Amino acid sequence: MKKIDVIEVGPRDGFQNLPDYLPVSDKLTVIDSLVQSGVKHIQITSFVNPKAIPQMKDAGEVARACLWKYPELDLFALIPNFRGAQSAREAGMKKVTNVISLSVSHNKANINRTHDESFAELAKIKESFPELDVCLDVATAFGCPFEGKFRRVEPLLGFLQRAWDLGVTTFNLCDTVGLADPAQVRLFLQAVKEKFPAARVEIHIHDTRNMGLVNTLAAVESGIDGVQATLGGLGGCPFAPGASGNTATEDLVLMLNEMGYETGISFEKILAAAKAEDQMIPNGIYSGHNIRIKGSPCC
Repeated sequence: MKKIDVIEVGPRDGFQNLPDYLPVSDKLTVIDSLVQSGVKHIQITSFVNPKAIPQMKDAGEVARACLWKYPELDLFALIPNFRGAQSAREAGMKKVTNVISLSVSHNKANINRTHDESFAELAKIKESFPELDVCLDVATAFGCPFEGKFRRVEPLLGFLQRAWDLGVTTFNLCDTVGLADPAQVRLFLQAVKEKFPAARVEIHIHDTRNMGLVNTLAAVESGIDGVQATLGGLGGCPFAPGASGNTATEDLVLMLNEMGYETGISFEKILAAAKAEDQMIPNGIYSGHNIRIKGSPCC
């Protein structure tokens, strides 16, 4: 049986764009249901400026609670900069993802930095916290809301080389606004794996044009190491016009389980978790037809 790591990012990407603050107790309830479903890899929060992302103002509290309760699981958080890394480490995090956009325009809109500034910050994080496992989240890896779809893979390879030279060995390629197609995913992944055979490569696909499952499947069949998704298909980038929710974890688990992949996740339990999540989110919309929960629109 083929094994694939299903990585849940709902507690961060799924909640960050909700219009109404979700209390810590509700967030922890969702995380508990994910663990009970068999999920072992979870992005539990994001250490960002709460003025920019109010939903993440409780990052430290959520992190400490989860690390205490589930020390054996692969728990990680997103950080945009050195200050975020400091806060994550103070909360006890041992693994983080540092996000830098391949698109120059989106990187400026998302974290207000140039590429040189972002990579200098990444170098500072690696040097200051050598014990911290740092993954690079490559936002807009396949296309950008400001610059359009990327047809050439060479800029991505050069971008990853800069991170590799700093000691980063895990890359997460993010289709931030859902511009990718299966052929592009296969082409880009083949090139990345050929250039960085020792790297761990993951993928994160937004479902803007209902391409989430097919693009994720293309990545799986290309030998990806891990696939990210959010419970209920929630999510969206506040700084990427047009970014809708992510590929739904319950849809992804159903597909992979039916295809004979070993996910370790119960579809019945993950579906129940999605339904329960919907009940606690104000104005949540659940559709049993396609097993999806629609998130808030992205500004």
